[in-house]
Amino acid sequence: MSRFGPGDPFLADCPARLTVELIADKWTAVVLYGLSKGPVRHGELIGLIGGISRKVLTQTLRRLEAHGLVRRHAYAEVPPRVEYELTPLGATLIDPIHMLTEWARTNGDAVLDALDAGSETVDPTG
Repeated sequence: MSRFGPGDPFLADCPARLTVELIADKWTAVVLYGLSKGPVRHGELIGLIGGISRKVLTQTLRRLEAHGLVRRHAYAEVPPRVEYELTPLGATLIDPIHMLTEWARTNGDAVLDALDAGSETVDPTG
C-alpha cells in the first residue's frame, strides 16, 4: 500500500511538482544565479553564463518571467535597453541554489567516481 496521498508534493498536478520541474530545467538555476547580484542585460547574461544560446536564454527568461521569478524592464531609450532582475519570489531561490552548489562542490568528485566505477562494470558488448 502506498504511503502517498492526494496533495503530496511530487505527485501529478501538484504545484510543488510543477515548480520542481521548472527549477530542474538545465538552465534555470544558472540564470537565476546570474541575476542574483542585481539587474543584468541579456548580453551580459550570455557572457556570465557561457554555453547558453541567445534563443535558449530568451526562452528561459520568458518562462521564469511567466512564473513570477524574473522581472523584465524595458527602458524607453534609443537604442532600446532591457534588463532582467529577480522578483522577491525569485530571490527566495538563491539560498537553496547556494546550498546545492556547495553540495555539488563537496560531493562532485564522489559522484564522478561513482559514474566511473559504474562504467567500468558495464559490458560494452551487451
